[in-house]
Amino acid sequence: MSAGEWCLIESDPGVFTELIRGFGVQGVQVEEIWSLDEHSLEQLGHVHGLIFLYKWRQGEEPQGSIVEDGRLEEIFFSKQVVQNACATQAILSILMNVKHPDIDLGTVVSEIKDFGISLDPVSRGLILTNSEHIRKVHNSFGRQTLFEFDEKHVKKDEDAYHFVGYVPIKGRLYELDGLRDGPVDLGRCDQQNWLRYIKPVLDKRIQSFENDEIHFNLMALVSDKKQAYTKEIAELENRKSLAAHRIQALVAGEELIDDGSGLPITADGLQSFIEEEEAKAMSLQGCIMQEDSKMEKYRLENICRRHNYLPLIMEILKVLAKRGELVRLCEQVKRKKAADKTAKGEESAKA
Repeated sequence: MSAGEWCLIESDPGVFTELIRGFGVQGVQVEEIWSLDEHSLEQLGHVHGLIFLYKWRQGEEPQGSIVEDGRLEEIFFSKQVVQNACATQAILSILMNVKHPDIDLGTVVSEIKDFGISLDPVSRGLILTNSEHIRKVHNSFGRQTLFEFDEKHVKKDEDAYHFVGYVPIKGRLYELDGLRDGPVDLGRCDQQNWLRYIKPVLDKRIQSFENDEIHFNLMALVSDKKQAYTKEIAELENRKSLAAHRIQALVAGEELIDDGSGLPITADGLQSFIEEEEAKAMSLQGCIMQEDSKMEKYRLENICRRHNYLPLIMEILKVLAKRGELVRLCEQVKRKKAADKTAKGEESAKA
């Protein structure tokens, strides 16, 4: 891979989460979405934006109007100026347009945003893709290969897949697609409850494909769950401490009054309250353990993605050839593929 090239990125929450943290952004992670029903969305916590993967089609019309007015100065939109950068482009397009206390953009992304905010979308795209740090993190997920392929022999009709971002900005829902000339305005939305507005948009887009097209993927950029659980535990501990002080006041003979804090005013009530808070804290500790386990799983999977297995494969092929088994195994695979193809043809004929 040459210095200016960008690799294809697998659509996976573990990959995208590591990309984000590699960029230096803190307080956010990526979760895969399997359903847009209300219960499933509630489990995600605070959703800052969505990333949608679909099969790209030449000349596809936008679902809304392209923004061309003064909003372009407020929305950080950058054109995709290099091939295969759409994954990183979708991630950063969302992060650049989110203002939330949970998220820290870090030095690199903040500098790109601050420098590019006054520029046109093409210039922003150039700044982003010329960032050595961003490109290096992106390309850390490049697949290893022993061979150089001649692009002249690449199939022209090979399917191409593309990532776009969806994010609410000042009460309107936008699609951020670096291949467009600007953000796509999808209409008004409730800034705090915007996910219910995205469902018909995605449904319409998916239904526009053939019935046999199933290659779609949807992921959400959400607040760091472990960080949120830790904050909630700290709040529980604070309430427990207040309840304990109230019990001490009762033991000392003081009379408690309802001060609007929501805490009980009897010793039995306060003790029950403390026990309930302790149970909640234990449950949250379990959630933190689950998050730690999930992040460790992501870490190991990403190590496997980056590992170069090709030398091992080549050694296995050499050993098989030396034993005289390679040709036989290749012929066996060819016969199986031919049989499978014949069987599939017969099934299609019957249908």
